[in-house]
Amino acid sequence: MVGLENDKVILRALRGEALEVPPLWLMRQAGRYLPEYRALRAKAKSFLELCLTPDIAEEITLQPVRRFGFDAAILFADILLVPYALGQKLWFQEGEGPRLEPLTVDAISGLTRAEVPERLAPVFETIRRLRKSLAGETTLIGFAGAPWTVATYMIAGAGSDDSAAARLFALKEPKAFARLIDVLVDATVDYLVAQVSAGAEVLQLFESWAATIPAESVAVYSIDPLTRIVEGVRAKASVPIIVFPRGAGSNYLRYDAIGADALSLDTHVLLDSVVGALKTTCLQGNLDPFRLIAGGKALEDSVRHIRRAMSGRPFIFNLGHGIRQETPVEHVQQLVRLVREKAA
Repeated sequence: MVGLENDKVILRALRGEALEVPPLWLMRQAGRYLPEYRALRAKAKSFLELCLTPDIAEEITLQPVRRFGFDAAILFADILLVPYALGQKLWFQEGEGPRLEPLTVDAISGLTRAEVPERLAPVFETIRRLRKSLAGETTLIGFAGAPWTVATYMIAGAGSDDSAAARLFALKEPKAFARLIDVLVDATVDYLVAQVSAGAEVLQLFESWAATIPAESVAVYSIDPLTRIVEGVRAKASVPIIVFPRGAGSNYLRYDAIGADALSLDTHVLLDSVVGALKTTCLQGNLDPFRLIAGGKALEDSVRHIRRAMSGRPFIFNLGHGIRQETPVEHVQQLVRLVREKAA
């Protein structure tokens, strides 16, 4: 078993091996583009029920692996389970997405890590079940949101393209915002270490709103907290860590210093310009999800360009953001064929 796990292609890439055929998984690979997911979702009372019912979360995680044979399964959950576990009210508005009761300065002092293990116990049970049900060659990826990204939702109560509420809060209430980041760092370390204990083999940290961080605040709001999480997890668990700072632009060079095992690149990164500049062992990305929707030659040209650009270095093929709901299943099948061709 140990030998088989050591041969998993994603783990080989994360250890620094350049593979002729790159390993493949997709962000949001378990989701609304799949008819089998939509059938399960229609029966559930809420999205939160999907995440916190191990039978359902396990099945949803397995659906894309079963259909496409991806090299990894990523746990079906949500980055906002951490604020939920800290005691913030969370619900999902149908057709609109997640909603939280917006945080006040006083509410931050009421957040507690004490109930995190109990409130997220169903997630850890899902992971334990997945390690038993996944094929031996498939890597199980756990994940969490980065503190800045999670804080933007906690303060505004919803997602925002400019993170205005969080940016203003951080400027007006710097001490309270720093306390919030500290709480999120510690809770995220706890959460990720528990995922590893349950069976997660790789972890990914999603800094989904990196693009909204003012340049002078990137270190304080994002890079320093992520570095603390990586160091905190590694002090307790030996597992590769991927960091995805979506929209980081030129700041990717700053995220390179975090010390993660891999950086995941978004669709705006020109691979030819970063391959030599980034020192992180492994890179991941960065197919445009709209090319996956388009399929055909648009998809074929992009896949081959990415593979050529990343040839000869440790690389995991992925999207530059999550798969979109309108993506045709047959185009995902086309992608799998293209990525797994021997010659790029």
